[in-house]
Amino acid sequence: MSSPHPSNSEVRIGILGSGWMGLVHAECYQRIKGVKVVGVFSRNQERAEAAAKICGARAVLDVSALLDDPKVDAIDVCLPSVNHEEFVVKALERGKHVFCETPFALKFTEAETMLKAANNTDRLFMVGLLERSIAQYEYVHQAAAAGHLGKVRSITAYRLGSYLLSEESRKHYADPALELMTPDFDFVRWLIGPPATVSATASWSGLACEAGGRKEIVPGEISAILTYDSGVHAAVIASGIMPKGFPFSIGFRVLFEKGALEQKTVFEGAGPPKNTFQLYSDDGVQTLTIEEHDPYEHELRYFVEAIRGEADSSFLAAHHAGEALRLSLATLQSAKENQVIRLAASPPMGKQI
Repeated sequence: MSSPHPSNSEVRIGILGSGWMGLVHAECYQRIKGVKVVGVFSRNQERAEAAAKICGARAVLDVSALLDDPKVDAIDVCLPSVNHEEFVVKALERGKHVFCETPFALKFTEAETMLKAANNTDRLFMVGLLERSIAQYEYVHQAAAAGHLGKVRSITAYRLGSYLLSEESRKHYADPALELMTPDFDFVRWLIGPPATVSATASWSGLACEAGGRKEIVPGEISAILTYDSGVHAAVIASGIMPKGFPFSIGFRVLFEKGALEQKTVFEGAGPPKNTFQLYSDDGVQTLTIEEHDPYEHELRYFVEAIRGEADSSFLAAHHAGEALRLSLATLQSAKENQVIRLAASPPMGKQI
């Protein structure tokens, strides 16, 4: 990367997208010192204006007004995943640093194209690997690194929802392996590294998603087992066909040699999610209370600090998202072909330093 952005000068950012995530990012940047959102792009003027109002920016209906503005330092892509490749590449080619929301790609070729564009520039390309910025996930990662609970023996992670039961959702979101599993695959890789094999089974609901430009029957629920040559294993489960009355639920259990850490998050209604974080040992169970923070603000602040050269850009580097995508695609292949997929021989995706 070229010389860092001067720490005493403003980082000027353009947001692409005015959906829910664009609104969240607009609000987060308001709380980060030394950042100015220049504009928010949307093809819908009313939505662009609503998002721009949050952060004192201008509403933009022509994306080139941000991409071609030499005063814009970075582009934050909050558009649907099917549009990521086009706008990430354009932004990088125009000399902008890029932050991209997840899923950052739905196809391996899209990921490769974006990573190649990043490697051909001296700009940062970072992805919202949100779990790395959630306090409980950070705690588990630190516990594994410190070793006071011993080595990790196994990991179980799940995301359970009912989005596939909605015809409107199926128009915009991908199958559970791509839409839900990718963050947990990144968490597993962050904790214990790349697996050797993946095997998967699925419940085929007969429902079709249209994300990516084509209508395709997708698994309603899918389970993946990741194995390691060391004997460690991980199980990742994702569902889009839970009954509509079942609240969207996310969780993990990490088994160590000397205990287990378990996190449960349940989203009910419009209020904040209900979190339960517990440590299990031979002496019983302990509910852990740790200081939490807004993970969206946390990752965007990290992006800004990386632009200034004040943070390690590799922490949220896009190649991590690429490797998680590889696991999602291998999971789909395993479920369709009913076979174990060996991953050890796969060439690593391009890394940007």
